[in-house]
Amino acid sequence: MQHESEHYVGGRWIEPLQPTSLPVINPSTEQILTWVAGGGRRDVDRAVDAARATFSSYSTTTKKERLELLYNIYREYERRKEDIAQTLCQEMGAPIQVAREWHLALDAISSVINVLKDYNFVELQGTTNIVREPIGVVGMITPWNWPIGQIIVKVAPALAAGCTMVLKPSEVAPLSAIILSEILHAAGVPAGVYNMVQGDGAVVGEAMSAHPGIDMISFTGSTRAGVLVAQSAARTVKRVAQELGGKSANILLGDVNLEKAVTAGVLKVMLNSGQACSAPTRMFVPAELHNEAKAVAKVAAENLIVGDVRDPSTNLGPVASKAQFDKVQRLIKAGIDEGAELVTGGLGRPQEHKQGYFVRPTVFANVNNQMSIAREEIFGPVLSIMPYSNEDEAINLSNDTIYGLAAYIESSDLDRARRLAGRLRAGTIRLNYPPHDSAAPFGGYKQSGNGRENGKWGLEEYLEVKAVLGYSPP
Repeated sequence: MQHESEHYVGGRWIEPLQPTSLPVINPSTEQILTWVAGGGRRDVDRAVDAARATFSSYSTTTKKERLELLYNIYREYERRKEDIAQTLCQEMGAPIQVAREWHLALDAISSVINVLKDYNFVELQGTTNIVREPIGVVGMITPWNWPIGQIIVKVAPALAAGCTMVLKPSEVAPLSAIILSEILHAAGVPAGVYNMVQGDGAVVGEAMSAHPGIDMISFTGSTRAGVLVAQSAARTVKRVAQELGGKSANILLGDVNLEKAVTAGVLKVMLNSGQACSAPTRMFVPAELHNEAKAVAKVAAENLIVGDVRDPSTNLGPVASKAQFDKVQRLIKAGIDEGAELVTGGLGRPQEHKQGYFVRPTVFANVNNQMSIAREEIFGPVLSIMPYSNEDEAINLSNDTIYGLAAYIESSDLDRARRLAGRLRAGTIRLNYPPHDSAAPFGGYKQSGNGRENGKWGLEEYLEVKAVLGYSPP
C-alpha cells in the first residue's frame, strides 16, 4: 500500500500539514502492521476548503452524471474487492470468508443507484415548487467494526445527493479507507468532492464536528462518542445524523423450532466476533424452555472455530483492539460476579491462542435485565439468555434499555410476530432472521441515534428542502 503516510485532499495524495504517526495493530498478532499519517486541525481546514471550493460545481451536476460516477465506483470496487478482503483480515481481524462475503458495500452502492434512478428532486405542490438540494459539505466519521461498509453507506448517497465531503475513518482500521480512496480516484470522482484525513477522534473528529465550513456531520460509533460529536456540532447548528450503540433483544416465542432459532441467534451474535451494533445479544426465551435453550446455545457456541483469519474454516477472529478485548473481559467478569450462569466460554483467550485479541465465544443464562451484561453494549462474542413468563413481560424487558437500534422476533405465527413488532421501540425489527435489505432504512430510537441510512431515507439525509412559493400561477 502506497499511501499510508498521506491524506487524500483535492484529488491528490498529499503529506499532512501537522504530521503524526498512528500505529495500525494486527489484532491476530498484537504486532504493528504499519503506520498511517495522523492529521491535525490544519489538515481538516485544508480538506474542508477543497470540499467547499468544489461544491458549487459538483452540486449542479445532473442525475445522469452522478449515476455514471456511481456505476464507475461499483466497477472499481469489484476490481479491488480481494485487496479489501485481505486488508480487513489484517487490520481488524475479520475471517477471510467473512471479509470476502462482505456484501454490504457493493449492495449499498447498487441500492443508491436504484434509488437515484427514480428519485424526484423537484415536485410541484399546488402553486409551490418543492426542491430538494444537496446540504453542502458533509463531515463523515466512521467506525472500525465494519470499516468499509460504514464508509460506503455514507459516501455513496452523499455523492448521489450532490454533496462534497471530508471523511475521517477509524484510526483502528484505516487501511481499507485508503483502498476506497484509491477506488474513488480511479472511478473519476472530481477533485475536491471526496477528501480523506486520517487521525483520531479527539483531534480530527472534534475539529470536523466543530468546523464552521462543514454543513453536516454523519457519525457512526459509540453513544458516548456520539454525544461528544453532537455537543461540538451544536456550536455551528449543523445537522447531525448518528448511528450509535445497541443492545438488541431477540424474542423467541414458544411456537418456534427452538433448536433452529437458538442456533441461528447464537450465530447472529457471534458474527464479526460480536462487533455489530445490531447484534441480538439479549435472547428472551419462555421460562419453561430456558434450560433447553441454554443447552442448544452451548452446543452452537462450542462448535464455532476461533482461529487463523486466513483459514476459510474459521468462524471467529479476534476482536479489533486491546481496548476492546479489555472491555469484553471486564463485562464477562461482571456477568460472573453478578450471578449470571456461565454456560460456556468465559474469561481469557481460547486455550490454543497465546497471543492476539481472541475472545472465547461466551453464553450466559439466567440473566436478568439489571445485570451489566444486559445493560451495557459489550461488542464481543457474548450472548445473554433471559427467561420470560408471558408476551407482555418479553416486550417490557426488551424495551427496558437506553438503546433502540434493532430487535428480533422469532415465531411460526407471522401475524403474531407482526403484532408484537408494533410494540417494540427500535428502528429495525427483524422477523424470523430475514435476509439483509440494503434498501431498508437503518437507524435507531432513543440513545441509538437519529436519522436513517440506506434506501431513499439515506439519500434524503444529505438533502435540504426548499419551498418556492408562487412558482406556478394559481
